[in-house]
Amino acid sequence: MAEANDVNSAVTAEIFEILQQELSREQFRATALPLLLSQITGQTPGDGATPCGGIVRQVQSQWQTDLWVGKSTTLPEDEISDAIDRSAISLTDQWCVAPLPSLTTDDDLPLSIATASALVVRLDGQPAAQSHIQRTTQITSSVLSRIDQRDRRKLRIEQLTAVLNASIDWQRLDDDEKLLHAIADTATELLDCQRASIFLWDKRRKKLIGRPALGIDGGVLEVADSVGIVGEVLLSGEPKLWSADADDEARINRKVDKKTEFQTDSLLAVPMQGGHRGDVIGVFEAINHNNGSFGAFDAAVLSDLATHASVAIEGLRARRTLAQSRDRLVDDAASATKLIGDHPSIQSVRTSAGKVAKTDLSLLILGRNGTGKEVLAQHVHYESNRRNGPFIAVNCAALVESLLESELFGHEKGAFTDANQTRVGKFELANGGTLFLDEVGDMSPGGQAKLLRVLEEKVVVRVGGSQTIPVDVRVIAATNQPLEQLIAERRFREDLFFRLNVVSLTLPSLHQRGDDVLLLAEHFMQHFCYHIGRQVPTLDASARKAMLSHPWPGNVRELRNTIERLCYLTSEDVITAADLTLNTSAASRINAASTSVDASQFPDELTDATRVFQVTHIENAIARSGGNMTDAAASLGLHRSNLYRKMRQLDMNADEE
Repeated sequence: MAEANDVNSAVTAEIFEILQQELSREQFRATALPLLLSQITGQTPGDGATPCGGIVRQVQSQWQTDLWVGKSTTLPEDEISDAIDRSAISLTDQWCVAPLPSLTTDDDLPLSIATASALVVRLDGQPAAQSHIQRTTQITSSVLSRIDQRDRRKLRIEQLTAVLNASIDWQRLDDDEKLLHAIADTATELLDCQRASIFLWDKRRKKLIGRPALGIDGGVLEVADSVGIVGEVLLSGEPKLWSADADDEARINRKVDKKTEFQTDSLLAVPMQGGHRGDVIGVFEAINHNNGSFGAFDAAVLSDLATHASVAIEGLRARRTLAQSRDRLVDDAASATKLIGDHPSIQSVRTSAGKVAKTDLSLLILGRNGTGKEVLAQHVHYESNRRNGPFIAVNCAALVESLLESELFGHEKGAFTDANQTRVGKFELANGGTLFLDEVGDMSPGGQAKLLRVLEEKVVVRVGGSQTIPVDVRVIAATNQPLEQLIAERRFREDLFFRLNVVSLTLPSLHQRGDDVLLLAEHFMQHFCYHIGRQVPTLDASARKAMLSHPWPGNVRELRNTIERLCYLTSEDVITAADLTLNTSAASRINAASTSVDASQFPDELTDATRVFQVTHIENAIARSGGNMTDAAASLGLHRSNLYRKMRQLDMNADEE
């Protein structure tokens, strides 16, 4: 007796030494399980006898060996079922059967399925060591639970990695059908099943729309939201399993099989949740596991896929909605900046603008004040590949040199007095789009140098910063100044001129465009009347004649203001010449200024003659305003600061005192 106890103690010590290792299921079967079985059979290890037995599981109502040692044999299914039903050890002359706790229940899985299992040992008439059966069963159950738990965690990590990788690929897709097919293909691969479908819920119609649906015309399947397994999932919000071998046939919707000409043998469905409140938006379904039926681990994988699929589907919907809204806004903005006119000069500009818009070449727009230089710049922007990017306009004449660098390039917090926070410059704001530099001819020399550096290097450095910031900006510049003359007078950099003047377009004055005056008038009337909510009036013959004969010194801007005044202040359906109240004083002042100087006194050189004319014209404006520089600037169509700058350029007395 003492010798037997010593042997059992040695075997027990050997078992526990083996169990201290990180065993796989196969290693456990080969090393520890024979020793554990020998504790029940009473056989001495090493005597040449190998115990026969192991772990059995119930699979689709049948008992199958899971971990087995010794020779194969026919299982005693009646004894096993009896032991499981009674939850008690069953002993006969031939067999010892001890039920094991469920080895597959896991709180981390969406479905906890109790799979019956038992420890079965062949006795062949030998008495069982009953004192060791309970302990051996407990050790076996504990070790297998630990091994299964470790294997499940490893498998879950592999599954989640595969799901995340698939989700990354889904985010790159921008087509509904491609996305749904990619999700279904991922599910069939990871779950090892024949088919998968996504049923999105149409609450208003109480329908589930399934895609992809193989065998259905159009690849779309519609079913009632209360029918079949998918209906159960939608109602309960929980995963559901179905198998033809074990479940009620009434739970399955065989009408779908008839439509798709497909036989469903096993099915797994999980809810898809989305939206801000986590509402159910549909059901993800997998059909016909290639190895029989689906289990809890399959439900976990499909639930993970459903979570990421919901995010991908709603993300694609959101991106499409935003893209549609963006396109509508861009189209509205583009329609509001049409280059209107049938005059050959405008047609030529429009043709050239269409060609240059498809490139990223710098563009210089020339023309008098009010001719529509910014409208042309916007037209080029919206005709280009940058139309979905920002269009940022900067009036260079309104920026003093001390603020120019901060305005264009931005500044860091604390860079100078009053720099209370970091500010992004216009170049950064226009990244990916177009930057329009209006009145670039009035930019200071220091500002010209800094602008040239950015145009050449394609990077900006904020004031007070040191980091270079790459910018992808298409620059369109505009001016009413004769840049060649300014270059000759060394007031504009020649290298900057060549950088900006890759392509140049010149807008004619309005009085040179013939009947375009009437086209523009009709356009402005429709625009303002639409916003006011009144019927569009018509121009009678006298009004049309007056508009065609007017010199329009303010160009399109003056015409727009005239029509806006008409739409708001007149109530008649027919507009006459008297209603126009065209302001001819500006034209008269220009004529008066030009005739107040004896032409014989002009220098022969055109540049010098132009300077004399400008000086005289400014002096006359100041004289007419009684020395009030603000009024003089207004009459010249300038800001007061711009008037002083112009006077300094012309070497006039520009003392602001």
